[in-house]
Amino acid sequence: MRKYNHTFYIKLLLIFLIGGITLSCSEDDDAAIAVPEAPGVASLVLPADNTQCEVGEVVANMAEVFFEWDEAANAETYDLVITNLETQEVKQRPNLNTTEIMVRLERGNAYSWKVISKNSGEDVAESEAYRFYVAGPPGSNNVPFPATLTTPSSGAEVSPVDGKITLEWEATLTDTDGEPLTFTLFADTVDGEQEPLEEWKGLTVNSMEIEVEPNSIYYWHVETSDGQNTAISNTYSFRTGENTSSIDGKIVSSEQEILDAIASATAGENIYIRGGDYVFDSTIKINANGSDGNMISLLAHPGDDTRPKFDFSSMSENSSNRGIELNASYWHIKGIDVFKAGDNGMYISGNGNLIEFCTFSECSDTGLQLGSGASENTILNCDSYFNADSTLENADGFAAKLDVGTGNKFVGCRAWNNLDDGWDGYLRSADNVTTTHEDCWSIQNGYLQDGSVSGGDGNGFKTGGSDDKDLKHNAIYIRSISVGNRYDGFDHNSNRGEVTLYNCSAYDNGTNYGFGSTNPLGALTIKNSNVLGDVGSINATTLDVTNNSWTMEGVEATVDDFVSIDYSELTGPRKPDGSLPEVSFLHLEADSDLIDKGVDVGLPYNGSAPDLGAFEY
Repeated sequence: MRKYNHTFYIKLLLIFLIGGITLSCSEDDDAAIAVPEAPGVASLVLPADNTQCEVGEVVANMAEVFFEWDEAANAETYDLVITNLETQEVKQRPNLNTTEIMVRLERGNAYSWKVISKNSGEDVAESEAYRFYVAGPPGSNNVPFPATLTTPSSGAEVSPVDGKITLEWEATLTDTDGEPLTFTLFADTVDGEQEPLEEWKGLTVNSMEIEVEPNSIYYWHVETSDGQNTAISNTYSFRTGENTSSIDGKIVSSEQEILDAIASATAGENIYIRGGDYVFDSTIKINANGSDGNMISLLAHPGDDTRPKFDFSSMSENSSNRGIELNASYWHIKGIDVFKAGDNGMYISGNGNLIEFCTFSECSDTGLQLGSGASENTILNCDSYFNADSTLENADGFAAKLDVGTGNKFVGCRAWNNLDDGWDGYLRSADNVTTTHEDCWSIQNGYLQDGSVSGGDGNGFKTGGSDDKDLKHNAIYIRSISVGNRYDGFDHNSNRGEVTLYNCSAYDNGTNYGFGSTNPLGALTIKNSNVLGDVGSINATTLDVTNNSWTMEGVEATVDDFVSIDYSELTGPRKPDGSLPEVSFLHLEADSDLIDKGVDVGLPYNGSAPDLGAFEY
């Protein structure tokens, strides 16, 4: 019988068994490996942000400072990182397994601190950084926190727009002593230490727009001062790229270019006019329409220091010699000075236009007039002054009159020293139209540029009137002021419509209110208004006159109620954005009995109720 050798097979079987066991163990081991969850962010507790911290034991010039933070999810240890904000020296307390620790720090210095949460793996989470101040010896003045530079970040590349960029930094406006802080910006292409411009010193804001050269490296830092001590930020660098332009449209710089651009304009187009004088001897007629939401814009170039001035002084005085005739709809015209037209500076017959931050002066008729059905136009932050005609009759500051349409608004506008009225609403053929005047000032109309009596009517706001004394011009006045006008401050002139005055002020007019009983208004509402001096006439078929300085028992407007009654400041320069200047005229004193005496008419106010007059305390 043949014999078999079983040894080989037994060995082979053992190899397979051992391999299977090994593979089984390997699979079990893989399943048992746990990946730790990422740690959460720690919430810092003490020292609190932007405070002077409480210190413990003081030894020499070192003080104990207690740090505490809330436990972070999935965190096993923490790193505490403390940075001296002046020297940038960093202290670390790594691998802490507690959420509080005492650290000795040098007194009289500002620091920042943060906590890094860690798990058993490689994941970390970094908290926000808090800043605090370790007080110096008693009686010493705290050095303010240095500013934190934010934009541009260090090493960034930025593209100037119109040759300018904005630098921004984070800093409080008062220090831990409660003292106001100022900032000085340093920025140059050398080292960030060169003498700054005067306008970069003593800043009370956290940003500054500066002019830069393209393709250059700049260095910048900010110094923070409380008047005694100065804290210096880090110095950052940035590179400027190619200059870009904010201008999206056509740029014009000559009379013919202006006329050609207007003639060929299409909806949505922007036309930018370079600063300087432009002489025209005939009317500029605008006939091409924009559309709602897609206006045509005729704008002063934003990069120029001077405004475009349209000089029509070569025109003779004639009713056909208007400066600009806006016969079209949906135009935005901004930043243009219209001077000495032979009739109206601008005449608008179109609809839905916006005229902003323009001036109309020394024209031979009304500076800006709306007529021929013009409706839903807004005149914003415009001035009209020194307009005078030889007939001593028609040159107003602004007018929505004769055959005007409805829904026109004047907002933030001023009219002064116009021969006739500041605003004229006289109607002929139009009826039952409404015009709104909001934050408008009418000053010394009826007097010429040299202060002499003009011979015109001299009303501040003439609300209406008509040939047959039967037409209705509904006029709304909100926070508007009429002062120093030769005749009536607010006048109805036989207007049969409805007139509303909310929070208006009148002073030193020939008569402050001229709402007569002959051909009276259909309705007159006056609320929350004040008059300094005699009130005048208040009549209408329907009257709603309450909560005014002359209608409330125990309330009277006197000189003592106001910070100033000098209305010469009302004609001062506007703010750069075109809004009205800051004034003290007719602002209420803290103890004025006109404060909180009004009634809610839907306008914003401070305190428990509206104040009386154009300015809230």
